[in-house]
Formats: sequence, structure tokens, C-alpha cells
Amino acid sequence: MRRIKYVLATLLAILLLNASCKKEQENKIPENNVKIGALLSLTGNWSTLGITSKAAIDIAIEEINASMSKNGSAYRFSSVVYDTKLDATLASQYIATAKGEGCRFILGPQSSAEAGAVLNYANANNMLVVSQGSTAGSLSIDYDNLYRFCPADDVEGVAMGKSLYNDGIRALITAARDDAGNKGLQLSVGKAFNTLNGMVSATTPYSNTANVDFTSLLADIKARIVQYQSSYATNQIAVYLASFDECVDLFQQAASDPVLSSVRWYGGDGTALSAAITGNAAAADFAIATKYFAPAFGLPEAASGKWQPLSAEIKARTGIAPDAFALAAYDAVWVLALSYMSFPYVQPEFSQMKSNFVMHAAEYHGATGNTKLNTAGDRATSSYDYWGIAKDGSSYKWVVVGQSE
Repeated sequence: MRRIKYVLATLLAILLLNASCKKEQENKIPENNVKIGALLSLTGNWSTLGITSKAAIDIAIEEINASMSKNGSAYRFSSVVYDTKLDATLASQYIATAKGEGCRFILGPQSSAEAGAVLNYANANNMLVVSQGSTAGSLSIDYDNLYRFCPADDVEGVAMGKSLYNDGIRALITAARDDAGNKGLQLSVGKAFNTLNGMVSATTPYSNTANVDFTSLLADIKARIVQYQSSYATNQIAVYLASFDECVDLFQQAASDPVLSSVRWYGGDGTALSAAITGNAAAADFAIATKYFAPAFGLPEAASGKWQPLSAEIKARTGIAPDAFALAAYDAVWVLALSYMSFPYVQPEFSQMKSNFVMHAAEYHGATGNTKLNTAGDRATSSYDYWGIAKDGSSYKWVVVGQSE
């Protein structure tokens, strides 16, 4: 009798242990955890986009995991964030680190210099890279592993060139930071403006290192303005600057010069909604005085039901209003998740994943509208919102001042 009781007690203990283990396994993170490495500038140049992109990625992952849990999917997504400080060398190091930590997919990097630096590694190691901010036309390459959820610089250049000409500008001086994306914008805007019979004078790109002294560049720009003034009215002359947050230092130096302050200034997408500019009174006042504006690719009104609450949530988390580049990061994570859901039981082969990613990008309509890509893997179409700065009491804010036609 004692033996029977012992056997029954042993069986009961085994059953309870199995139930406990099963419950513990149910509470664990599933083994099918898809890691996304995020290469973002959180503390360096253009950190406005890095910070808002991180929040956008976090929100997308929260929504995706909730949806997958509800639908009984075994997949869960997570992110591993690396602060590149907009440094191409750091981006190159971090993509290798991300691979070692199990990331097959990379969101970012946000600049073209970084994207170019990681491209060969991504191609050689079957990693899919999706940038929300790179625009350099030199990276529009068929069949590589870089995809960009924003349009390349040739699209932005045509839009800006036309807008400049429609503003009455007939003589343009262009300047750029010495990196692939900003040099590409300098070239494409100048080319588009010249096609409209506008005169273009391009300065030599300035160093992309920290603490640049803009004295010689500003002297060069001033001399070209004076030269143009012999043939054009001052209100027909403008400066186009393709830069990142370092423009704050340039604006501060330029503000005290009446010649530099007498003409219109325009910027590239790397400064739109920059918190660095609105956080510096001298730079913001110069931007207002010169009617400065910069483009960010536009958000469609038809998708306002998606991007308005998303933008509000990102601002609540970061204190910064996101632009379309940040919202494109949110869309990219969703397209990646939808691509994975096509393979509910097995890890997809990389070639299958790439094909599915392109297919779902063409079908997806998200916060930034339809995300269809062209043959080079760049966003196929876009319009642009033009952002300028307005003073609000004792502070400054970005406001939409126009749109591309």
C-alpha cells in the first residue's frame, strides 16, 4: 500500500513539475525573437532624427508584438540600438557588432556617409539595411542590400530647384558639408536650378569634422554675393546650404554680416525640424531674417489618421515633433514584420526575405503613405513639406511654410 502511495505521489509531482515548466516556458520570450539593429545618431550631429526614429521604432515594435501575441504568432521583435553619432567609422563597427548579437536586419543608418560605409559589409553578410534618412544618388544601386524609405537626392533636387526659381531667385550660391548625402544635394539642386536657366556658383564642400571654422567659407560666399549683385537684384540672389546641425555655428557667424544677412537662405533635408537650430536664439533669428526653409519629404493628407496620432505619441515621448524621415522608420519596421509573417513556421532564406520585403513595401500604406520602392530600392515617389522657423514668445518653433508642386 505504501508503495502504491509513493508511486502516486511521484506521478503527481511529475505532473505538477511539467505544468510548472510549461507555464514558465509560456512566460518566456519566444525563441523566434527577431532582432533589429538600429544605427542612430542619439548624441551626435542630426540627433533630432535619431531620437525621434528610436521612439518610432519602439512604438512599431510594441504594436507588432501586441498584434502577434493576439494572433498566436511565435515571432516577437526587439531592437538593439547603437549610437553612431553620425560617424561613418562607428556605423561600420556597429553593424559588425549587430551581426554578432544576432541582428539580420538594420534600421538606419540615417546619413548617406554611414550608409555607404556599411554597404559592403551588409552585402557580404546577407544583412538587410533600411535607411530612413540617406538620400545620396550615388547609393542608388540595383540589387544591393540597402533599401531607403526616403527618396534619393535627385527627386529632392528637382523639387528644391523649382521652388527656388518660383521664389524669384535667379542667382544661387551653393555650399555643402563634405559627405555623400549633402554633396549629392548640392549637386542635384544646382543642376535642377541651372536647368531652369538660373545661375549657379558652387563653393567647395567644407570639412565634415567637428568644430569647423566657417570663416573662409563665409568670406567666399560673401564675395560671390557681391559679384552677383553687379548683375542681379539682391532679392534675386540666394544661398543653398546642405548641412546638418553644424549650420547653427555657421548661422551664428553669418548673422553679424549685413551682406550675408541680406539674401535668402535655403537648406537641405538634414536640418528640417532640427532642435539644435530652434534651441539657439542667434541661429534661429538668422533663419527667420533670411526666410530660411528646409524640406522634409511630405506626409500625405490621406494618411493623416495614421501619422497624426503617431507624431503626437513620439513628441510625448521625446519632446520633439518628428518629421517624415522618423515616421518612415516606423513604416519600415512594419514592412519588415509583415514580410516575416509570410514565413510563420520557419526562418526565411535571405533571398526570400528580400523579395518579400520589396513586395510588402509596394503593398503597404503607412504613416508616410505608400512605401513602394524603385528598382534601386529607394522610395519611388514623394512630395515635400517646407519647414521654416517662427518665434513663439521667447522660444522658437518649426512651422510648415510651403510645399513642393
